[in-house]
Amino acid sequence: MTITKNLQGCGNYFHPGSRREFLNKFAYGVGAIAASQLMHSDQALGRSDTLPHFAPKAKRVIFLFQAGGPSHLELLDPKPKLNELFDTDLPDSVRQGQRITGMVSGQARLAIQPSKFGFHRCGQSGQFLSDLLPHTQKIADDICIVRSMYTEAINHDPAITLFQTGNQIPGRPSIGSWIDYGLGSMNENLPSFVVMNSVPSEGGPDQGLLARLWGAGFLPSKHQGVLLRGGSQPVLYLSDPPGITRDRRRMMLDGIRQLNESSFEQSGDPEIETRIAQYEMAFRMQSAVPDLVDLSDESEQTMQLYGETAKVPGSFARNCLLARRMAERGVRFIQLYHRGWDHHGGIDTRIPILARDVDQASSALVQDLKMRGLLEDTLVVWGGEFGRTPYAQGGANREHYGRDHHGKAFSIWMAGGGVRGGISYGASDDFGFNVVEKPTHVRDFHATLLHLMGIDHERFTAKMQGLEAKLTGVDPAHVMRDILA
Repeated sequence: MTITKNLQGCGNYFHPGSRREFLNKFAYGVGAIAASQLMHSDQALGRSDTLPHFAPKAKRVIFLFQAGGPSHLELLDPKPKLNELFDTDLPDSVRQGQRITGMVSGQARLAIQPSKFGFHRCGQSGQFLSDLLPHTQKIADDICIVRSMYTEAINHDPAITLFQTGNQIPGRPSIGSWIDYGLGSMNENLPSFVVMNSVPSEGGPDQGLLARLWGAGFLPSKHQGVLLRGGSQPVLYLSDPPGITRDRRRMMLDGIRQLNESSFEQSGDPEIETRIAQYEMAFRMQSAVPDLVDLSDESEQTMQLYGETAKVPGSFARNCLLARRMAERGVRFIQLYHRGWDHHGGIDTRIPILARDVDQASSALVQDLKMRGLLEDTLVVWGGEFGRTPYAQGGANREHYGRDHHGKAFSIWMAGGGVRGGISYGASDDFGFNVVEKPTHVRDFHATLLHLMGIDHERFTAKMQGLEAKLTGVDPAHVMRDILA
């Protein structure tokens, strides 16, 4: 009570009637002080640099993420020597005691399994690409195949989380959130970060994805990705209820805004500002999204370029076409997920289905962007969280076989946005097991992506629990300068 008496005697308007009231008011006071620091979230989160740091090569990113770990040995990294070594044991000198998953650790042997699918040189560059990807073969001169990717993650969830957020532990901002936080929007009527999902056309194993993969983590929630769905309602709850006119909606939002602004004045919670901004964005999206997803203005030639499944809502092909339309409209980061690449068995039947799902549309997207003059400043990325083992899961077989997870060497491809086309970067050994040339960690990929967007990954930070957090983390990360155009 001594504190209360002293405060009452100092002529201040604050006269708490009880200790509980004093503590409540004191907490509000501390909150107000904190709010004064949070009014400008960029400063509060520690971002002081003016962005971009230098002239960007890319204005936007389209990330075609193949969730489940597509096999580099069947798709992007030919290993003819494995044919000679069929059903022999993986040499200890190659494995080097490296960790393997529990799914094969109990096998008596790690028997070498070559791919049953062929590769051919393609384009003027002569890059090798799988016959499972006949359409991607046509853009061989436009893509850079990175054959030296590696990661320490060995299971799907931590590996995808690492690729999408820079850390295996959940709770960090996704790449798209970082980009939105740093560079902001190019179109006030659409979100800066949009996510779309698709699944295998013929069913089969499919690991679900959690919304935290496109979450904002410790950044303000306004930077999280907006999920665009197939079907009649691309964004849930965006449409007005029957009988509600546009003017009525505007009046309601104006009233809600006043209440939120009053609440913000009292509490200083920056998420209230996010709520206000998101209400306004949703109002503008009510006009912009229907136009975005209406493909009636697309020519028959364009539809044929993407393939028949482009007419199917929610398909990978449809999502690729929508991604191009978003790129035209200034969406900054467009994230596509195609799930189902986890082939522990039945690669001979399953991987052709997945390849057919994505091959034509991925190639069409690059060609379409190029024809429209957008590829030069649009970075397109294709790849998954890791690759697959050169040894068979369940025993070697000329026809029917599976492969386990493998993070020590895998492949992705990149196109446009300041990346040199028609080149292969790095290399794995004859087994596709270890990287032997230009090792490229996921962190290096992130550093390169940020560099192409005009951002120095070392200087791009945000405050998290008093620390300067980065997408690329605390370990060294290097820009892949040899692939830059």
